[in-house]
This record gives sequence, C-alpha cells and structure tokens, in this order.
Amino acid sequence: MDKIFELIEKEEERQIEQIQLIPSENFISDEVKKALGSGLSNKYAEGYPGKRYYQGNKIIDEIENLAIERGKKLFRLEHINVQPYSGSPANMAVLMALVEPGEKICGMKLSAGGHLTHGHPKITFSGKYFESCQYDVDEQGRIDYDKLEQFVDQNRPKLIFAGTTAYPFIIDWEKFGKIADKVGAWLVADISHIAGLIVGEVHPSPVPYVHVITSTTHKTLRGPRGAFIGVTKKGVSFAKSYGILDLAKKIDRAVFPGIQGGPHMNTIAAMAVAFAEADTPEFRNYAEQIIKNAKALKRGIEITGNGRDSSVLRIFGTENHLMVIDCSDANDRSAFGVGRGKEVAEKLESEGIIVNANTIPHDKAGPFKPSGIRIGTPAMTTRGWKEEEFEEVGKRIARVIWGRIIEAW
Repeated sequence: MDKIFELIEKEEERQIEQIQLIPSENFISDEVKKALGSGLSNKYAEGYPGKRYYQGNKIIDEIENLAIERGKKLFRLEHINVQPYSGSPANMAVLMALVEPGEKICGMKLSAGGHLTHGHPKITFSGKYFESCQYDVDEQGRIDYDKLEQFVDQNRPKLIFAGTTAYPFIIDWEKFGKIADKVGAWLVADISHIAGLIVGEVHPSPVPYVHVITSTTHKTLRGPRGAFIGVTKKGVSFAKSYGILDLAKKIDRAVFPGIQGGPHMNTIAAMAVAFAEADTPEFRNYAEQIIKNAKALKRGIEITGNGRDSSVLRIFGTENHLMVIDCSDANDRSAFGVGRGKEVAEKLESEGIIVNANTIPHDKAGPFKPSGIRIGTPAMTTRGWKEEEFEEVGKRIARVIWGRIIEAW
C-alpha cells in the first residue's frame, strides 16, 4: 500500500475514534463521498452550462444545472453560482463584482467572531484592497444593533458583511437589512456556519432582507468543501438602483473569469447530492438535534465548571450550533489564564476531544495564543449523539479547563 493511503486510513480512524467538536467540521455521507471521488475530477469545464470553452461538456452541463436547480430551491434564491472553490473565493468574487478597490466595506471584527474575508485589515485581500471599518460585540459577545446602526451611519460603507465564524447567537437579519437600507449599502449574508440550520428551519433565513448570500457547503450543511453565491429578489431590485440590470451575470463574471478557472465538477456534483439530502424531513430533524445537543453540551459544562471558589466559567452562547468558552481565570481575567485557550485545546486533544483555540470577545491575548476555545455539535450529531452524550462530554471539558486554571493559581 502506498504510504499516502496508509496515512489516509490513519486519519479516518482518528476521526472515528476521537470526539469531533470543531463547529466547522462534519461528516459527509457515502453518496457525497462517491461523487467527490468520481471520474468528474477528469473533466475541464471552464465557463457555464451552455457556454463552455471546451467540448465534451453536455453531461457536465446537466450536472451543474441540477446543482443550481436544487440550490435555488433549497435556499429560495433567484440565482445561485455553485462554482466557487471555497468560502474565501466566494467572498472575493462578491467584492470584485460589487465594490471598487479603495471603496469602504464593513464587517465584524475577527476578535469578535467575524471572518478574515470580511475586511480584516492589512493581511487579507478584503482589508488590503478596500477601506475597511469593523464593528464589535458587547461584553456578552452579542451584536448591539443600535450601536451598529450608529457605526454604519457614521462610516457609510458601500457593502456590509453580516456573517460570523464564532458567533453563538441568532442573527437578526431584519435589523441588518434596515441598517443597510438606511445608508444604501449592499448587504451580504455569509451563512457558511449556519446554512444547515437555516434550511433545517432552526435559524431564520436572511433571504428576505439581504441582497447576496455566500456560503460554504460543508459545516452544518454536511456537504463537500465547496461554496456558492446566491442572489435574492431584494438584491435584483436593489441592483437596478446602481444601474446593474443583471446582478446574476455580474456575479458569475466575477467568479469566472474574474478570479477562477475551471470549476471542480466532482465538488459541484457532491454539492447537488448534499442539497438533495438537506431537502428532507430527516435533515430537519438533524438540525433540530444540533440545537438540542448544543444546549446539553453547555449544561454539562455549567454543571461541572460553575460555582467553584465563587468562580464562573464564561460561556458565550449558545443559540445555534456552537459556543465560545473563556478558559481564563474568572476571578482576575486581566492577570491569570489569558492566552490559555491553546493549552486547553491541546490537553483536550490528549484526551481524545478535538476543539479549536479561539479568541473571546475583547480578548487581551492575540489570535495566535487566544484565551478561549470554540466547540460545536454538528459532527457528533451526525454520528448519532444525543443530549446525554453531549452533557457528559461537557463535564469532561469543564474538568480539563478547571485543571488548567488551578495550575495557574
């Protein structure tokens, strides 16, 4: 056996043997995996259905059209582009289509739970080629929509990202919509983390309130590592105020030939499979269980972690699939425990529990050595875990966190 296949087998065994609690990870079905490993990997298909640059794409066109049809139906969109390789290129394409270099964009701070591509300054394309203003969260880790409205009104960006990577609360799309409308800004909902919760009807949909949607197709959606860009009815109407008569075409041109070449047709086929799987009562039951399990996980941590020596573990969330836990000392966060998130994550890994270190709101440490961990329930819910298992693993996590705090004392 080739060494690479030995390593693949070891990694697959690791995924089964350990407890997977990183919120952005999940397990794909055998059908999705079959599409990913198919002969579609052999085919170049630059362009779009009916307008390819290479021959031999008649069947490929049918596959992409099926993915488009299913994606539009699932998310109730006017148009969908299923070719972005991942979430970052999807956001890049939207910026290329709607904003000129040097114009102002707005997104949530990375330290508050936002994403790098939402305007993180200096080191990302979104912060380097566009003027960026970034909004924060309050001490509880929540968006203060009144302050956000004031912030947007003062800065008047051309585009606003509403989306997160470590935000454990329900997003109020309607309030975002009103704020964007007030200043005439494009509103882009990045639903990468919560796409599966939206189609599972356990998180409100942004479609009635935003102009464009971007999303990855793994995470809670349980598909391959791909992405899509969606155009809403409101977006089509808003585009006309900018003189854009065909917003869908403008988005498509930004993806190809704007930033990408040939699409990965094996991934697009796997997306079509995942869209069909998500459009079922079974998937809605799965989404509901994700939320139930998150509450049980939080409950297990609180049962074990709170009340010791008058200290309390701060848990940011949860109203969705994830939560962020402050691993520093509750008695004096300015002195003890700051930056211990990585240590806790490594200790948990040694016990077979996989999480990721993460900044907490207003973290005194940096992203390379943050003070918290981020945990979630999608993957183990796919494996069949229910509330009892998550409450028990929550207790285990709390004991590890307290062990690190005691060492600090």
